[in-house]
Amino acid sequence: MKKIALISLLLLPAWLYAAEGEKTLKGVTLPAVTQLDGKKLELNGLGLRTKVVFKVYVAGLYLEKPSRDGLAIAASEQLKRIDLVFLRAVDGADVAKAIGDGFTNNAGEVLPAIKDRVAKFEKLIPNVKKGDKLSFTYRPGAGVEVAAGEKKLGVIEGKDFGDALLRVWLGPKPSDQALKNGLLGL
Repeated sequence: MKKIALISLLLLPAWLYAAEGEKTLKGVTLPAVTQLDGKKLELNGLGLRTKVVFKVYVAGLYLEKPSRDGLAIAASEQLKRIDLVFLRAVDGADVAKAIGDGFTNNAGEVLPAIKDRVAKFEKLIPNVKKGDKLSFTYRPGAGVEVAAGEKKLGVIEGKDFGDALLRVWLGPKPSDQALKNGLLGL
């Protein structure tokens, strides 16, 4: 009896997410709603990152307060997460360089102040295989948690860093405009 109760409790969250719906892009399915730190986050949008002709990853943006304004999302003081689900194997250094270029193109005047934290962030990025997930979760007052799958890799402090990280995808010069549009639900 205890076993049945335990299994029911373990399956309950998955059932709740499925009841809320799911979104699928290029074979990657993400829940439309998820719970994090006791808060409900909604999938703001999904986008596909392509490089030349290669499909690299599907990204999903989760927010407490959905929005279509990329700069407002980046600057907002709310729990937010971006998930990258890879469609191919990619060297961690290449992922880090692409995100680093996004900082350079979008961080603006805060870039000198966060440069050391960007370098620390880049060192956390592991090699990924097809199907692997990297998550970047901004927690107000704590900073950005970097995770690979369910494994926490580290935390980069500062709201300025968190804002700049989201601007990589949502800023004025994203590396992939179609990805930005997808994350904004456009």
